[in-house]
Amino acid sequence: MLASYYKLHRNLKLLFGAIGCLIIIGFIFIYSSSSVYALEFVHDAAYFVKKQFVGFGLGLIAAFVLALIPLRLTYCLSPLFFFGSLGITFLTLIGSFAYRIHGSSRWLNLGGFIFQPSELLKWSLILYVAFLLSRKEDLVRKPYRRYIPILFVLALASLILLKQPDFGLTVTLGATVLGLFFIAYPDWKYVLWLCLMAVPVGALLIYLEPYRVKRILTFLDPWRDPQGAGFQVIQSLIAIGSGGLWGIGVSCSRQKFFYLPMQHTDFIFSIIAEETGFIGVFIVISLYIFILYKGLQLSWHVSSVFGRYVIQGFVLLTTIQAIINMAVAVGLFPTKGIGLPFISYGNSALLCNIAMLGIIWRIVRESTL
Repeated sequence: MLASYYKLHRNLKLLFGAIGCLIIIGFIFIYSSSSVYALEFVHDAAYFVKKQFVGFGLGLIAAFVLALIPLRLTYCLSPLFFFGSLGITFLTLIGSFAYRIHGSSRWLNLGGFIFQPSELLKWSLILYVAFLLSRKEDLVRKPYRRYIPILFVLALASLILLKQPDFGLTVTLGATVLGLFFIAYPDWKYVLWLCLMAVPVGALLIYLEPYRVKRILTFLDPWRDPQGAGFQVIQSLIAIGSGGLWGIGVSCSRQKFFYLPMQHTDFIFSIIAEETGFIGVFIVISLYIFILYKGLQLSWHVSSVFGRYVIQGFVLLTTIQAIINMAVAVGLFPTKGIGLPFISYGNSALLCNIAMLGIIWRIVRESTL
């Protein structure tokens, strides 16, 4: 029992330590990548990193509060939390509430604090999926019967996200839920069936929106429009290629001088690669792999089935989002508008990500009582 206690807490400390390293890297490179842009437009080189600190502080407060809530209560409130988050995210589709950036209505203006409700929605979905997967076997005996309510809530979330539009997060959540399905029921038959369903649906969603078709064509050949649709990917590749083995030095990026758009958000990985080279990229990728490994290891030793799925959902979503972001940066995926977890600028994302750590701490705490 004592050995199990120390093992749980050791894995938790290692998991939180790796996440802490990503957050520190995030602050360094948000400042490095955004300083020129911020100085030009708001006359404060540290503008974005200051705002990120606000999200960090609010996230710590939220994590502390969530860590005090008994896990049983979190379990019972998961459906309410999901549908409440769904309602808040729906407000972004109403003109009087929505705050639009780059043509997308994904934000709400809360008295000067720009909040992205979809960040709340994605974690509430993970909690609700964990709730549905952890119900007793005698309530739902056959795995495919559990798919129906989970696919239903995923479809509800996806409808709102696609309307914003946020196709990237929709894909990320779908892949995460698929991963949780496979962990819960490691049967390739069910996974294959779900994949076969997802392919035509995804193809239809791409076909229905001209801008998505354009992104696919740009992904296949960014040089067909180097000054237009392909500009961002080409500049990202130039940044990554410039880094070499050791990089050109922290804060010495050339691409941040208005060459690479979204350099402190969606394409911060490219700036990291440019400034720290292969070594820096290797460290960042290793941290995400370590988080996945330690998170899954931790999840199998907690006493709560619900808690196990929550931790697995957390590390899966974090890792899948990181993979998509980095794949976009190197031209392996079409552009998605997905940030690099714990690193990219986005105080709503950092707030919600850190808040989830409070729930994970509570899961481990109750497993060792």
